[in-house]
Amino acid sequence: DNPDWDALAAAFAWDYRRIESSSDVHAGLDQAAAHQGPSLVVVPIDYTENQKLTERLGQLTCSI
Repeated sequence: DNPDWDALAAAFAWDYRRIESSSDVHAGLDQAAAHQGPSLVVVPIDYTENQKLTERLGQLTCSI
């Protein structure tokens, strides 16, 4: 919610798209690249996944 990406893009008359799903990333980036002029592409990241990955990787290591 902060910053308001939609309002920022509108203030500068930029093309704006928000990617809500990983399956939409390719199409969203293709559309932004095809747009004549600047595009703002917002891709929210769920940082809770970082901890899950860290825990999983910790389980995969072995001590020497």
